[in-house]
Amino acid sequence: MMLDRTATGASPYTLALRQLLAEKPEPVAAFTAGDLEVELICGPDSLWAVVRREGRGGLAIRCACLAGPFDCRAARHQAGELVRLRIKSAMGEHVVALTLGETQPELLRVSVWLTPARPLLIPFLPRDLYPLDRNDDPTTAQGHVEAAQRGLNSGALFFRIAEPDFGTVLYFQNLTALNDYYLATDTKPDGAVGGEWPELGYLPPTPPQSAMPPVETLEAGKEIMLSDALIAIRDLDDGSEEQGALQFLRMLGVVYKALDRPETDFRDWVERSERTLEDLATAAEATVRHYGNLYAHPYTASEYPDCMVQLSLLSAIHDWGRWHGTPHPLEKEFRRGLNKFHDRELGTLRRYLPNVGSDKDKDAVDSWYLYHPLLNLAKLASDGDRPARTLFMKVIDYGIRVAHHFDYKWPIQFNVRDFSVLTATANDDRGQTDVGGLYAYVMLQAHALTDDSRFLHEARAAIDTAKGMRFNLNYQANLTAWGAAACMRLWRITTDDSYRDQSYVYLASFFHNCEIWESRIAAARHYKNFLGATCLQDAPYMAVYECFDSFAAFERYLEDSGPDLDPGVRMLVSEYCKYALDRAWYYYPDALPQDVLAEQQRNGHIARNLSFPLEDLYADGQKAGQVGQEIYGAGAAMIFATRSFHDFEDVPFRLYCNQFLRSVERTGPNALSVQFDGGEGCMADLCLLPRNGAPLPRAKVTLADGAVVRQSSRDGRLSYRVPASSRIAIAWDSD
Repeated sequence: MMLDRTATGASPYTLALRQLLAEKPEPVAAFTAGDLEVELICGPDSLWAVVRREGRGGLAIRCACLAGPFDCRAARHQAGELVRLRIKSAMGEHVVALTLGETQPELLRVSVWLTPARPLLIPFLPRDLYPLDRNDDPTTAQGHVEAAQRGLNSGALFFRIAEPDFGTVLYFQNLTALNDYYLATDTKPDGAVGGEWPELGYLPPTPPQSAMPPVETLEAGKEIMLSDALIAIRDLDDGSEEQGALQFLRMLGVVYKALDRPETDFRDWVERSERTLEDLATAAEATVRHYGNLYAHPYTASEYPDCMVQLSLLSAIHDWGRWHGTPHPLEKEFRRGLNKFHDRELGTLRRYLPNVGSDKDKDAVDSWYLYHPLLNLAKLASDGDRPARTLFMKVIDYGIRVAHHFDYKWPIQFNVRDFSVLTATANDDRGQTDVGGLYAYVMLQAHALTDDSRFLHEARAAIDTAKGMRFNLNYQANLTAWGAAACMRLWRITTDDSYRDQSYVYLASFFHNCEIWESRIAAARHYKNFLGATCLQDAPYMAVYECFDSFAAFERYLEDSGPDLDPGVRMLVSEYCKYALDRAWYYYPDALPQDVLAEQQRNGHIARNLSFPLEDLYADGQKAGQVGQEIYGAGAAMIFATRSFHDFEDVPFRLYCNQFLRSVERTGPNALSVQFDGGEGCMADLCLLPRNGAPLPRAKVTLADGAVVRQSSRDGRLSYRVPASSRIAIAWDSD
């Protein structure tokens, strides 16, 4: 929530900073970049970096809190650093390094290490960031915080200093670099970046204090990183949510490129899909029959058949059949039972079958559950499935009636018969704020199927109603992703730039809800979480369904965007999809050690021998799979396989890439030209894989400038690392 702030009260730390700056101490170091002036000054117990724009205010950044007297000396700075200081105190030795990138926006990086003189307890460390007015006073600077860290998501803080007009600031704490601190102190950076104006920034987590406090210490003589803050600074924009969102995404993109990002690994999603399909077809825990039809359990041997589950799996299996060249038998089986969800009286799809047990309220539906089945039904219809089209047209008007009843502002749950609200809001007093984006995409699918302008009107109305929520837009990650896709599709249809710009609002809210760091806390060291989105706005975990459904939405987003998409936005969206292909592998229980799997599940049980993903992974290292093992998320493998593995006629290998392909051209009997759709300055993994049991030919990959890409061979595949936005040529020897 955006909060306007002026100082109404002040902590001792704020008042001490105010007094220090009023005394105008001599800096121990200084440098400039553009219109930014940076001074390093010493206070009684802290080292500060003060960043100013002449006459426009600034920021004070606490580089090190020493808790007493200290000696600060310049040290020889390393490559890329502008200043390096060495500080000795009773605590031990701190090293502080500052860099300032020649980028737009300007990016200041403040890195801090500590080598304790003796085993060191850390009971408290204060926040590190204070806005300043023209006179260096933190108590009178005015502005507002747009977004702060949510739970274990990125340590990001996005705010504006409006009076004076210093600018817009994205503060980003690189939590990946601080894993050793969290492990040593047995802490977690939960909501660590935020604060109350004017005391902002990073509050290092410390062991809880009580009459018998924990005694975890930092090891004597061992250097440990305490902070790695990246601070992007831009001029103020016009204050609109569209421009604010674009500023956030651009600044996040600059920060992102400065991070040391984890490598990605090749994942055989084709083989995983084959195993998943086999388990769906043969495992007793996977399916159940009603009315003579085959239905999927949502979780292993648990929960009643569900319309959303049935259509999600059907759509993924349909995609697999088109990719494979032959429909899978399960597609026909799952399609046969769809009509049993159709309530002809109400003209809608029910969540459950008519014979659902009395322990379920058959008239209750989550708002997003009403529309997500229509998304996949329309997708089938657009691929030429006539029964799917017929059913879609029978139920679409009911979805519109619901939208009109709630004025495009949906509750969490309602009664399908009388629209009475069963659950109005979540814990933060918001309904399903991003359902309008999903609804808009379904309406655009209906428009594509019928060319009826009323569906286009509905899509516009839903997107227009959602305007003004800024960073409170995200309720559920995949719905927000589909909202971005709907905006981009609307822009493509109407050429109204406001819809392209509104897509940035959806994306800003999405990436605000991402974990742009890699955790090594407890069980998390056994899996990857980098760039994963937590499934709900207040959820403690990443979920596989939201992961792969967002991936599918972003494929649509990029396909509709074209060259007018902001480059920084393209980079973030593409990178999310690249890391999803790697990270999602760890949702499968056979990819994890047995001892990191939860012993009890809320739904069903974990069958490690079945190739169905767990619902939940945790950045704070809780055991995986507490919610259950998702059969309804089993389509993940097929979605990933069909988007990242490519077969071409008369080409003697299969092509894998963890970026979407923008175009592929056959340029000769033994040559392909491939254009990737990734971000500038990022890298993509390309592999040539055996096809139909034949050995791989000798091949050469070259960039547009003629440079030959280095090749490596592993596990029977040829691998290459190429720029993610490049056009490459692949040539191979004939038999």
